[in-house]
Amino acid sequence: MVRNLLYLALGAFPGALCRYGLTLAVPAGTGGLPLSILLINWAGCLFLGWFFAVSPKSGRIPARVRLMIGTGFTGTFTTFSAFTVDSVKLLEGGEAGTALLYMLLSLAGGIALSAAGVWLGKRTMRAGRAAG
Repeated sequence: MVRNLLYLALGAFPGALCRYGLTLAVPAGTGGLPLSILLINWAGCLFLGWFFAVSPKSGRIPARVRLMIGTGFTGTFTTFSAFTVDSVKLLEGGEAGTALLYMLLSLAGGIALSAAGVWLGKRTMRAGRAAG
């Protein structure tokens, strides 16, 4: 259990740093759209879909490393709570149209990118089997 917590923490720290850095680097979109959080969550959806399609099947990535990368890194890199708070702020600020756009883009884009990640992961596995 303690070792799992250590792996989790080892992934969480760089995930949080990457998220924080990107929120500073990516300016807000037009109309107050929280572009950095949208892009971070989209990237996390794509990566996590790919990672969990590839990692258990490859047999090369131990369960603790999957915990570190999948839950630790990606869990702290992506942020559902920031998405919901940003949505509420937009609604309270009278930006209902922007809030709706943000929610739709987040949900539809997240699902599409998760599916794309799984597809890429399966393709990666097929290519690996063909080369090996």
